Amino acid sequence: MRGWAPGGLLRLGLLLLYGVSNVLSLEIKVDPEVQAFVDEQVTLKCSFRSFSPITQKLTVDWTYQPLTGGHMETIFHYQSVAYPAAVGTFRDRILWVGNIAKGDASIAIRNLTMNDNGTFTCAVKNPPDVHHNIPQTKLTVTHRGFSFQLTSAVLLSILVFLPSAIVVILLLVRMGRKFGVLKHRKKSGYKKSSIEVSDEPERTEQGTCLRRMGTWCLQCVDTDEEEPY
Repeated sequence: MRGWAPGGLLRLGLLLLYGVSNVLSLEIKVDPEVQAFVDEQVTLKCSFRSFSPITQKLTVDWTYQPLTGGHMETIFHYQSVAYPAAVGTFRDRILWVGNIAKGDASIAIRNLTMNDNGTFTCAVKNPPDVHHNIPQTKLTVTHRGFSFQLTSAVLLSILVFLPSAIVVILLLVRMGRKFGVLKHRKKSGYKKSSIEVSDEPERTEQGTCLRRMGTWCLQCVDTDEEEPY
């Protein structure tokens, strides 16, 4: 090829290689961190997108490395059929819950233990798409323990004692309103005391006596004037 320097050919080759590597690539996504509880089941999600048609050559590999370090072991393999680990820590505990046609390569782990804490990787290959990232998921397994019991106790207390508390509050409010009405009536003189009631006959009798005495005095005066000298 005339007019092309050796350096130009090298750069062109690198550009072509870079373009091919971008086209023939896989995109894989997982949850960076997952929390679960002992004796329960957890799903480790893994989704992928391939730029090539999916064929029977597609493979999925899940690996595990303990939180304390150590060697990495393969716990699951898929190629047309699921192959869970037949030996090791996760024997008979791995379930395939993915769907290759939908770009799903997820697995589930049942009967979790504290020894399952660690890092999981999901690797998907769909030749010729082989250049891809291999993301990791950190699994943390704990006991539900006191926090779960406390939540249940609080919920039970609310269901049992809340209705009773509402009834007591309503009764107190009703009693308070009744006491306020009686107090208001007492201040406004709505009900007279026994002393006030007993005073009324005395005042009536005193008035009657005064009227009688006045009449008698007038009669006495009239009688004195009519007597002759």
